Amino acid sequence: MARKKLLRKRPHRKIGAPPGTLVHVGEPSQEPITFDVVTYDAEHFSEVTFGVRDVDRCCGFAKMKGVSWVNINGIHAVEHIETLGACFGLHPLVLEDILNSDHRPKLEDYGDYLFLVLKIPFYEKEGGFRVEQVSLILGPSFVLSFQEKSGPIFDAVRDRLRSGKVRGRAMGPDYLAYALIDVVVDRYFTTLETIGDDIEDLEQELFAVPGTRTLESIHNFKREMIQLRKSVWPLREVISGLQRGDSKLVDETTRVFLRDVYDHTVQVVDTVETFRDIISGMLDLYLSGISYRTNEVMKVLTIVSTIFIPLTFLAGIYGMNFEYMPELTWHWGYFGLLGLMLIIASAMLVFFRVKRWF
Repeated sequence: MARKKLLRKRPHRKIGAPPGTLVHVGEPSQEPITFDVVTYDAEHFSEVTFGVRDVDRCCGFAKMKGVSWVNINGIHAVEHIETLGACFGLHPLVLEDILNSDHRPKLEDYGDYLFLVLKIPFYEKEGGFRVEQVSLILGPSFVLSFQEKSGPIFDAVRDRLRSGKVRGRAMGPDYLAYALIDVVVDRYFTTLETIGDDIEDLEQELFAVPGTRTLESIHNFKREMIQLRKSVWPLREVISGLQRGDSKLVDETTRVFLRDVYDHTVQVVDTVETFRDIISGMLDLYLSGISYRTNEVMKVLTIVSTIFIPLTFLAGIYGMNFEYMPELTWHWGYFGLLGLMLIIASAMLVFFRVKRWF
């Protein structure tokens, strides 16, 4: 699996540009942008999907009665995002942040609307770990959600709105924003469950037959925990700001639900920190295991070398070419010397065994 860079390379035309310059910063995409529009109130519900050619039709939902939810799939077409921003009166700096997928989660109050940046984690065993950015605009009668790519992440919210059996249809756009944030936080739990299973498998591998692949996996998990931590810690601040802020766009009844999401975010933070400690311990355990096996090999080599020292000494003496060596004329001298070497080697092995050196 190819290792991804921690920071994306910024386009050259973005460097040095004045604030508010609209340039897409993120993964390039050839998929067409689509606009999923849902409008509802306590009694009515409708949904429609527009293409980029009909982006102007979204302008009519800015001041409709009830609640309008416009979900934008794809942010790579700058001109269409700019057109949509003009329809809803979004500040150029907001549009700039929407197009930049490297932002950390944050909350900004522009008076007439709230701007939120969230991160959604995705984890697959083959595809690895990745994070996508979702931007939310909470207005007096509308919610805009910007996804980097088209995906079913918010389908559960649409299904609940279609059913009409929940309080969401009778409440305002702030409750819809809460529901979307809740989906994002739930995604963290799903991702952490999958990562936790893989960490358990890695622990078993670490105690069985660790190798270079094990070390690579440990480092990959460390990088993933860093990315998760960078996403979830600011997310906690965002939800806390929504819950405790004084914006008139967030009703008191919705703040109760936001407190519940905040508690879930704290759980995610605790889980991420726990996984970080486990992975750090696994790295220490791996290095300790490598050091232990190296010491075991060195111990065996040292014992073998120690046994052969006296044997080499004897072989060196009787390997000399002096003419007057009385032992050279002994009939059983050769076999006697081999026997002496065997006795010495056996005695040293018994000594090392008694001392429990091997």
